[in-house]
This record gives sequence, structure tokens and C-alpha cells, in this order.
Amino acid sequence: MYLEFYGLKELPFALTPDPRFIYFTPSHTEAMANLHYGIESGKGLIVVTGEVGTGKTTILRWMMQRLDRTVLVAYLFNPRMSAGEFYQYISSPKLLDVPRWENKSELLLKLGEVLEARHARGLRTVLIIDEAHGLSPAVLEEIRLLSNFESDSAKQLQIILTGQPELRDVLNNPELRQLKQRVALRCEIRPLPNIEETERYITSRLLAAGADRTDIFSPGAVDYIFRCSEGIPRQINNLCDNALLAGFAAGAETIGRSIIEEVADTFDLLPSAHRGRQLGEEREAASRIFTASGRAELWAAGAGSADDTGRPQTSVAGAAQTRHEEEMEREFSAHEGAAGETDAAAEAATPDSEDLSRAFSRWDKTGGS
Repeated sequence: MYLEFYGLKELPFALTPDPRFIYFTPSHTEAMANLHYGIESGKGLIVVTGEVGTGKTTILRWMMQRLDRTVLVAYLFNPRMSAGEFYQYISSPKLLDVPRWENKSELLLKLGEVLEARHARGLRTVLIIDEAHGLSPAVLEEIRLLSNFESDSAKQLQIILTGQPELRDVLNNPELRQLKQRVALRCEIRPLPNIEETERYITSRLLAAGADRTDIFSPGAVDYIFRCSEGIPRQINNLCDNALLAGFAAGAETIGRSIIEEVADTFDLLPSAHRGRQLGEEREAASRIFTASGRAELWAAGAGSADDTGRPQTSVAGAAQTRHEEEMEREFSAHEGAAGETDAAAEAATPDSEDLSRAFSRWDKTGGS
């Protein structure tokens, strides 16, 4: 609906885990490095955890699209099944393709033959289980036993478990201590850490969607998106997608902070300090300790380096921060402009300290009458 209005070729903030829109934060890069190293080195069990919406499934799909044809992948995305259903699923022709079997012992014998034959030809076999925090203890125990398929020097079946932080608690269960000890690699995918990373994430997705320009979201809007989403990519996508729709309806070429506030209120994503306040209700703004120029000076003093004459030089990061601060200052000034006249009138009507002093003196003399 809003694609043509904002010069986009496709939806930039869809909630589906499309690998074309992947954005590598430092923690995403670390997770991908662990997965690459684990598969290449024949590590047995790899665990990847991350909060809901941080991009675990997107990373898995990106990786699976780029694995060599010599790597056979069995991907399980719904772990809510019994041990029997689990074996039936992974042995299907579309996954590990184990020949017809009648019982568990027959399955394990034939699975062992398949894995050994592939390993002898230098081929790798990988079982990936998404949402692994939902696996039952019985299935997790079967996964531990599957890790026993190995040669003298390498694992014949590599297993990757990805899930929410609760997966750590599951693995800490005393009954699963044997499984926990077999984890060869662990890594965690974390939310975006700051406003700058959030801005780069939004820009990356806009460019991937063929955007003509990347300044669709104002600095104030990006700042508020980060605060509402807490750096979680899925929530950023939800806010941005609905903000573009609201902006299109309002004819706004640039998405400002006010549009983000409306969308965040609709989806109950307002920062905790805003919850309980009616939409549009004014509140006392926090006083600014430094002006934009003052903050820029302080940044330059901390981030700058001295030249040959001993004079400080502002770093590139400091210059970028200065520009960001100035843009934020202009936007907040415009946002608060409507209230400015009212504040000025109220200030004019407010008695100064001398007026108050004289009034209290009269009150003392008259005894408050």
C-alpha cells in the first residue's frame, strides 16, 4: 500500500525471517562464526540461544541457503512431539531419508548405515532443531543418544539446537547433565545495543527493499523506536511497518516521533515511563543538562585526539554524534513548539522571586489576614 509513496520495491519490514534482509550485528556475526566452525570442524552439539525476535531463525535460514550441496540438513521447526514422532519426522525422505523401518532398533541400525556411508565419502549430515527450548526431556535424551553416532575422530551427525534463553535452564536440569556435557559450542544472539545500531539496521532493510532514500525515519523517530523495541529486531520491524502505513495515510513523507508514539501505544510497546498516560497527554519534559553544542564539545574532548601541536581534534565518531544531536535538537524543538507559546505566557504570569518576597512580607505583617 505504501510502497510507491516511499519509493520502495518491496516491504522492508515484514515479520517473516527472510534471509535477504539479514543484518549482522556483532552477536549475529559471532553466532554465524560458531556455526561455521562447528560444522566445518565436525563438532557434535552446538547451542544457540537468544531472546524472542532477535533473529535466530533468520540466521539459520541464511546459513542453510549457503551450505554446500555436500551438507545434508534436516531442519525441525516444531519440537512439540513425542520421541516416536521425532524419529518419524527426521527419517522422512525429505530429511535424512532413512529406508523403511518398523521399530526403533531397526531405525537406528539403518540410520547408522546412512550416516557412516555419508561420512566415509566426506559428506556432512546436520540436524537443526529450532525452538529447542520446547523439546521434552524424553526427546532431548534421544538427541543425546543420536550424538553417539561417531567415528574414532569425528561426529557422523552434527546437531544444532537453537532456542530462547529458557533453553539454558532446560540444559541445566540435573537429569540432562549428560547432554549438557556434550555441548561443544555455545553462543548467544543479543538485541541491538544502541540507537546507532538501530539506525543502521533500519537503513539496511530499506536499502534491501530498494528504497530511493534512507532518511524516511527522522532521528527522533529512530531514537523512540529503539526505546520502544528494546533493540529487538522483530519489534523494530513491527513498529516501522505500521509507522509507514500510518505515515502514508497521513501523507507524511518523513516518519517523525509522534507517529511512532501512536503505533507504539496501539501495540502496547510504549516505554515503561509512558505507560498509564493517555495518548497526547503532555508531561513535564526532562531538563537538558547540556545544549547540543555543549554535548558536542564534551564528546570532542573525550573522543578527540591531539595533533602535533597538542590541540585536540574531533574524531569522525564525534562529528557523527554532533550531527545526530543537532538533528534531534531541531526535531524536539519543533515537537515542543506548539507548547512553547503556552509556556511563555505562563512564565510571564508567574511572579518572580522579588514579588513573592514582598507578598510573604505583607502576609507576615498582617498575620495572614
